[in-house]
Amino acid sequence: MKKLLSSLLLLSVSFTLNAAPVIEKAWETAAEFKLPESVIYDDSNNVLYVSNMQDSPFTKDGNGFISKIGTDGTIIELEWVTGLNAPKGLTISDGNLYIADVDQLIVVEIATGKILSSHHAFGAGFLNDVTADAIGNVYVSDMFNDTIYRLNKLGQLTVWLYSPDLLSPNGLHVEGNELIVGCWGFPMDGFATEEPGHLKTVSLATKEIKSLGNGKPVGNLDGVEPDGKDAYYATDWVAGKLLHIKKDGSFEVLLELTQGTADHEVILKDKLIVIPNMVEGKVLGFNIK
Repeated sequence: MKKLLSSLLLLSVSFTLNAAPVIEKAWETAAEFKLPESVIYDDSNNVLYVSNMQDSPFTKDGNGFISKIGTDGTIIELEWVTGLNAPKGLTISDGNLYIADVDQLIVVEIATGKILSSHHAFGAGFLNDVTADAIGNVYVSDMFNDTIYRLNKLGQLTVWLYSPDLLSPNGLHVEGNELIVGCWGFPMDGFATEEPGHLKTVSLATKEIKSLGNGKPVGNLDGVEPDGKDAYYATDWVAGKLLHIKKDGSFEVLLELTQGTADHEVILKDKLIVIPNMVEGKVLGFNIK
């Protein structure tokens, strides 16, 4: 009997650890964002930055901007950084905000909100997400060219990796000595895909590319963030879903939203997920239960 009870207890604990998180809506912004694509959390200032493309994801028209909002959705400054083109992915490293902007990587000093520099990604067509490693190298994905660029500590932005195996890389996240890549899938007509993508890993040391788990299609992946428990939250832009993806490649749908569900942020200490919706022009906050 003791062995049976022990086995049942272990089974219960295992089930609890592997259970998908429960997500509940906390807030929704009232401001009219302009094609919001990405959200990043600034832990030092306890604020969120939101990229707004304004018009076209491709057009270099100078009317894109970055918003600053609170973790409760309060608008602090709708147009905090202006003069951008179609800003998308964001990351923070060494007090600076890095912004993917069509074919440039823009560097903004957070303390002043001033643009420090811009780095042209030669040959790029659609820079998308940005992330940084532990020593300050910054990586940016070029979705339509199966390429990842890297800005090194010397300020040189060059092609770091090109491979069709990247399957139109979108979301990026550095985890230890690996780059986690959210693949969109190979576009056949515009953004449409015959087969959607899945998560892949890239070794920062060797650049070896591997599929996470079995490599079966998951979705047209946009943002990818860790859940703090050896799995990931990812967004499917086309289907409008928030997914929970495990290391073996299996996944569950946590939220059914609408098309345009883009590059999200996860604040683990606050148990909060913040998701921009490009099509609806709003940002939503969700509590992790």
